[in-house]
Amino acid sequence: MNPILLDIPTPIKTPRLLLRPPQIGDGKQHNITVLESFDEIHKWLPWATHKPTEDESEITMRTFAAKWILRESLMLLIFDTTGTTFLGSTGFHCNWNIPTFEIGYWIATKYTNQGFATESTLALTHYAFAQLKSSRVEIKCDENNRSSRQVAEKLGYVQEGIFKNDSLAFDTKQLRNTVIYARYNTDNLPALDVTW
Repeated sequence: MNPILLDIPTPIKTPRLLLRPPQIGDGKQHNITVLESFDEIHKWLPWATHKPTEDESEITMRTFAAKWILRESLMLLIFDTTGTTFLGSTGFHCNWNIPTFEIGYWIATKYTNQGFATESTLALTHYAFAQLKSSRVEIKCDENNRSSRQVAEKLGYVQEGIFKNDSLAFDTKQLRNTVIYARYNTDNLPALDVTW
């Protein structure tokens, strides 16, 4: 089946979070949070190469809203349960042929160390296997990004390997290594009250 025909229900809700696709008008809030968190996220995220304008952030939100409809990429914005406080973003890079999905995530600096990345990634892991019928879910990050690695490790993702000198660090342009984690099912995955 062509993935554009798939019904992909949202929002995804956990006890503390609401995850939903980007919408027109989300650029302003996204921009404020990216600028507040830029010093941290530009070290690790390939899209955080410069401080975006509000228009650039709105273009990003509209682009990912379109990609969601086309099922090319499934970006989700992370909010508190009221849907008003923007905490960061997550989502799936998709390979529909198998299908497999890679989860990416970032949390606004002022909301880090509160378990939001772990909770949203746990929700998406359950979602990928239950709703998207994934055969594999991956997390990839810079070998030195300890916070991202801890999320994967807490959730029982298996470290499959490290790609040596495979890319450049986003902030220094020095060679870096990428660590690859994966899960193949939900065996021993922590339980979570998650709905969609």
